[in-house]
Amino acid sequence: MHKLFVYLVSLGHFAVDLAPGALPAILPFLVLHNGISYTEVAGLMFASSCLASVLQPVFGYWADKSSRHWFIGAGIAMSSIGLGVTGLLTNYWAIFAAITIMGVGTSLFHPEGARIVNRAARQSRATGMGIFSVGGNVGFGVAPLLAAAALTAWGSSGTVVFAVFGVVMALLMFWLVPRQFHKLDLEEQRACGAAPGRTPGENDWSAFARLTVVIFCRSVALTSLLAFLPLYCIERYGITEAFSSVLISFLCICGAVMTILGGWVTDRVGLVRACRLGYLTMAPSFALIILAPSVWWIFPVLLLASFALNGTYAAFVVLGQYYLGRNVGLASGVTLGLSASLGGIFTPLIGMAADAWGLSAVMDILVGIGVLCAVAAFSLPQPRASADAA
Repeated sequence: MHKLFVYLVSLGHFAVDLAPGALPAILPFLVLHNGISYTEVAGLMFASSCLASVLQPVFGYWADKSSRHWFIGAGIAMSSIGLGVTGLLTNYWAIFAAITIMGVGTSLFHPEGARIVNRAARQSRATGMGIFSVGGNVGFGVAPLLAAAALTAWGSSGTVVFAVFGVVMALLMFWLVPRQFHKLDLEEQRACGAAPGRTPGENDWSAFARLTVVIFCRSVALTSLLAFLPLYCIERYGITEAFSSVLISFLCICGAVMTILGGWVTDRVGLVRACRLGYLTMAPSFALIILAPSVWWIFPVLLLASFALNGTYAAFVVLGQYYLGRNVGLASGVTLGLSASLGGIFTPLIGMAADAWGLSAVMDILVGIGVLCAVAAFSLPQPRASADAA
């Protein structure tokens, strides 16, 4: 594995995900100081997430035509500047346009970033993808704290901090990424005795469709757990809102750890086996939440749930790249985009079930989703060929 290159792209992932991670913390300031409505807030979240997720496959397909190294720096710059100027604007549609630019920037970065990691990680692709993912997880995790500190110190104009940091990181990527690619090309040329490049694999659309079902189940389960677990524990165990936040923080920390651990495990047991192993534990982990006699039992159960939901991240992203061996960028865009957006689109249906039948029904539904995810995972075939991604 070309570790320096993988860590560099993971650093870029940290920088590009700071902006969408900070947006929820900035929205209350926009409501208070700009007078935007809750409907308009929802529109900003749509521009940030759903619209961006739809664009990721498009940019991935474009990157497949020829490697677009500049997507990395451009994506970071657009994401950070888009968020950075929001605090300076007062017109809603100007803010909406800025958030849209931010979303486009994140969409630009992710498919090409995943393609680069796929190639630079070589035979340790799952481990490399885990490292890549943790960069984004950390960005999302620290962004609200940075936003709160900046807005407290400088008011709404504090968002400019994100623009300044992002521009510096973008310039660093514009400078270093081409140089790292040159080193990688030379290493491959010395190793193979031929000009670098990859032989495209085959596209297995049937297998990719089955993988999409797995990603759908995982995305809905993760988003629903984050949304409803605190409410479930408050209702059942009588804990405070502050303590319920501890549960979510614990789940997020476990997610970062399990993403790295899952990538390491995947490289040793194989992509399909790792998916099956991980998703086989999803339904039991949700069932154990239902059976937990006290809230303290929830913490060890969340370790198991996090392994199912986050430990399989690298496996399904890399598996998608194998299934679409001729379109690695497109596969990356679809898997990364769907895993980020599908849960948010379908979770309102879970909320309707909670309103109708109570929060306990949500956990029952999650058990069912876990069973469906495991069944779909066991339908996944082995990749037809080991195709490297350029």
